[in-house]
Amino acid sequence: MRYSYRAIKNNTIESNVIDAESETVVIEYLKNRGYFPIEIKLRDSLEYTYLQRLFNRITFNDLVDFTRQLSIMLNAGLTLIESLDILKKQVTKVPLRNLIDDIGKKIRGGGTFSSALRNYPDYFSNLYIALVRAGEASGKLADVMKKLSENMEKERDFKGKLKGALIYPAIVVAGMISVIFIMITFVVPKLLDLYRDFSIDLPWNTKLLIVLSNFFVRFWVLVIPGVIGGAFLLRRYFKTKKGKMLLDSTLLKLPAFSNVIKMAALVDSTRTLAILVSSGVSILESMTIITETTSNVVYQNAFRNVYKEIERGSSIGTAFSLDPIFPPILVQMTIVGESTGHLDETLDRLSKYFQAESELAIKAVTTLIEPAILVVLGFAVSFIILSVITPIYNLTTSIK
Repeated sequence: MRYSYRAIKNNTIESNVIDAESETVVIEYLKNRGYFPIEIKLRDSLEYTYLQRLFNRITFNDLVDFTRQLSIMLNAGLTLIESLDILKKQVTKVPLRNLIDDIGKKIRGGGTFSSALRNYPDYFSNLYIALVRAGEASGKLADVMKKLSENMEKERDFKGKLKGALIYPAIVVAGMISVIFIMITFVVPKLLDLYRDFSIDLPWNTKLLIVLSNFFVRFWVLVIPGVIGGAFLLRRYFKTKKGKMLLDSTLLKLPAFSNVIKMAALVDSTRTLAILVSSGVSILESMTIITETTSNVVYQNAFRNVYKEIERGSSIGTAFSLDPIFPPILVQMTIVGESTGHLDETLDRLSKYFQAESELAIKAVTTLIEPAILVVLGFAVSFIILSVITPIYNLTTSIK
């Protein structure tokens, strides 16, 4: 690997680039030649431009592949260190390779796999770390990594289906807004200039179109950055506690969309709870992890209440029954799973059921969105056309 360094010798700071196996080798090289190193950086990380960093960042797909490959090697009988060394050689992304290398160094230094992962909270969730810790404690890390990789692959497939279903409507909406903006800003003003030479009473829709057109013509340079800035501020607000609560509670009240959000939350929670229980994680710790990993604030509060009820001595099914946000099938099946001693299997079946329901809900939403978009687009185009044509009709009538 190539490193850049800054070092002091004879009260002079020198900078250069050197090829070495590790940072330690660079330090030894400099000290042997009378230099005092003050900064050493991996050259690979310095050479990235902003776009390269954007496209070379560690993604969820990278973590899924990393987990799957690691589970395969562990189940094949390789040690954790051997598996990480092999993965490090196979990985092409520099950030991911550095991450794997750092994890391997911490394990060689006497740390555990779960403690090494805890240094990267942006990549490894509490669920991931808790399952690895449970696998280490039980001596079944290979089995746990297999379950975790399967869970992450299911999550990736579900997110892919959800994004795929929304791509077409998003493109149509963006195209519709762009066309209307271009028409009002550049096309309509030229047509409306025809009416300035005639003393005719314009209908209200034409007057409204003129006002909108004049606004966009004068301020279109400010409209685009204003929309972007507004979207940025709105996004920041929705990341606050109050804003996220408002957004999540509103989404759960929207027709059709609410069913998709509910099913998605139940798919994630039941699947996560199933894998936690089957891996030997305690119920209370499992509920804590689910609360932290659930993205919807309304469901977070609901799971937090479930945790409190379980802590008081209630069963999971009873705790679920106290909140109407959880459907009856979840309550009944959880009670059955607890009574038969097969809670993890029952929850896994429930997650598959909720996933099937969520896919149906997604299809229903996309089926409703497409005609709704066409109706809105047709209304907008009709409004523009009528606003332009109506004065012409009135003018020809008055001439007759």
